[in-house]
Amino acid sequence: MIPIAKNIKRYFSKLKIRSLDVAIICIVVVISVTAGFVVFNGLNRHVVINDNGHTIAIKTMKVTVKEVLEQTGIKVDKADYVSMPFDAKLTKIHQNVINIKRAVPVSIKVDGKELDVKTYKDTVSEVLRDNNISVDSDDKFVGSQLGDKIVSNMNISIVRVEEKTITETSSIPFKTITKESNRLDKGVRNTVRQGKEGIREKLYKVVYEDGKQTAKQLVKDFISTNPLNCIVEVGTVLNYETSRGETIRFSKVMNMRATSYTASFTDTGKRPGEPGFGITATGARVKRGIIAVDPSVIPLGTRVYIEVPGKAADYGYAVAADTGGAIKGNKIDVYLESGSQVDAWGVRKVKVYILK
Repeated sequence: MIPIAKNIKRYFSKLKIRSLDVAIICIVVVISVTAGFVVFNGLNRHVVINDNGHTIAIKTMKVTVKEVLEQTGIKVDKADYVSMPFDAKLTKIHQNVINIKRAVPVSIKVDGKELDVKTYKDTVSEVLRDNNISVDSDDKFVGSQLGDKIVSNMNISIVRVEEKTITETSSIPFKTITKESNRLDKGVRNTVRQGKEGIREKLYKVVYEDGKQTAKQLVKDFISTNPLNCIVEVGTVLNYETSRGETIRFSKVMNMRATSYTASFTDTGKRPGEPGFGITATGARVKRGIIAVDPSVIPLGTRVYIEVPGKAADYGYAVAADTGGAIKGNKIDVYLESGSQVDAWGVRKVKVYILK
């Protein structure tokens, strides 16, 4: 301060001012300078700005973060990170540190969309979380991985991976089982039980990437429902429509020669009133519908139908209830009521149907 005082004294001596006046002026100047210095130092704030790794330190009389950034010409994008709010007050007590992290452009491809964002985050996982993008453990990353550091113009591509278990069903055809039936006419079919297809199931593990199937693995193959076979009865009983329009059911038909007889003495050797007159070998009384047979060919008691080919009427229904000495092999003797009928009958070729 002495050089300043001397200069002031020299200045004022030239102006012929008294020593007392000079002293007073010097004191006033010194006090003003000292007060200004104290005030300036009291108003100064120490600020350190770390702008994405570039650091500057300044003293400022600015009050807020926004003001000091404007003072230093530092512009901040809305996507950038600033460690202190813009309206935060700077303190005079200690050093103010403002950290700025600059946002960089990043492209995110996910769920069929491509998002272009700016971020100041450090890792891929932080960027995804910041943009509300969730990632499952099965999802895949193409290129950049979840823990990678963010760099400018980075491409983050996420492939959604979904695994499903699906069931495919197919039908199992049923079989038709035929059984012969002696209750039905030949050629007649009767469905005893309807068939039902079975069900075969296959369980697959299917992998989809972004909705497209990329893998399919068979896990289980089983029959959930067995097929129910169809049962059909097939008739074996032969049938024949007679000249009378009747349908008869038979098991066998034989071509035979047929003669005829009556209860007369000429045919049986017995006269009326004699024991056994009019009685057959089986004890039945003779009448139309009784025939004599060779029991080795047609067993006694067998019911038959006798067809007479040609225009002549059929003999019709009969029972094998008699025998005769001359009736051997494929020969029968049909009972008629009179000798004239026997004469008219003669010997005929007939078809004998063995009835069921």
